[in-house]
Amino acid sequence: MTLINPTTFLILTLTFIPLIQTQLTPNYYQKTCPKFSEIIHKVVTEKQQTCPTTAAATLRLFFHDCLVGGCDASILISSNSVNKAERDAAVNLPLSGDGFDVVSRVKTTLEIECPGVVSCADILVAAAHDLIMVVGGPAFNLQLGRKDSLVSKAADSENQFPLPTMTISQVIPIFTSKGFTIQEMVALVGGHTIGLSHCNQFSYRLFNFSPKAQIDPAYNPKYAEGLKKLCENYTKDPSMSAFNDVMTPNKFDNMYYKNLRKGLGLLATDSAMFEDPRTRPYVDMYADDENKFFQDFARVMEKLSVSQPKTGNKGEIRTRCDSFNTISY
Repeated sequence: MTLINPTTFLILTLTFIPLIQTQLTPNYYQKTCPKFSEIIHKVVTEKQQTCPTTAAATLRLFFHDCLVGGCDASILISSNSVNKAERDAAVNLPLSGDGFDVVSRVKTTLEIECPGVVSCADILVAAAHDLIMVVGGPAFNLQLGRKDSLVSKAADSENQFPLPTMTISQVIPIFTSKGFTIQEMVALVGGHTIGLSHCNQFSYRLFNFSPKAQIDPAYNPKYAEGLKKLCENYTKDPSMSAFNDVMTPNKFDNMYYKNLRKGLGLLATDSAMFEDPRTRPYVDMYADDENKFFQDFARVMEKLSVSQPKTGNKGEIRTRCDSFNTISY
């Protein structure tokens, strides 16, 4: 029988403990907040019923949080006189208030049920998880136990997201630098099957597109004419917007990919995905097979949701989702 000396045993024990502490688990709140899942589902479902844009807004909020330093609720922090927070970065200003609101509603309810237990980071991930299913999409494996960030800076969001005017050659490196393959990128972008985009994000495709074409020729002509009418006063009203998926705007399905084949891609990056040989095979695959899209979307959502989680003393459980418990930037 081989004996381990006390010093070696202590080193092994101390090495193993952090691994246990940092592991996310699906039943993290089973004992500390047994009604966690029930409360999440009730609050987000009621919000979606009264405001049908909630699912899309929350999904986008999830993306913008998790793609910068992991899912840590840094996007939820409000700016103050000495710190410009993530949510006020230029790329995050178009985010809908419905996503922030539903997280706040859940947090308020959970603080009454089990105060100081559930992180805002877990709330955002779980809310996105449930809302996708509420509008007909797939469930992804939900892992819990994240802490909330101790830092939120607008500068951290710079150059972290694809912009509507980018080429596919510019978009791909953004995702691959974060560990996602081209196929995973195409699957994630399928989230555009729900939601809206502001007219100023695609208006250049409709008005004086080029010296040779008034309208981007990648657009279906009838679709473009409809968008022109919808957005004709967008300079006076910046809130004017259009559905990303004109066919089934409030249903999570694979219609987004089918639309690309018909010239119904709202943003230039949408149309480019169908035209580029690196991405088109996946567009075609998901357009032909909704089950395959759902499977791949669920996998990549789980992958994104568990990347770089804050655990242990790397974060906190905020009392309010829009502010740190103590002064922190």
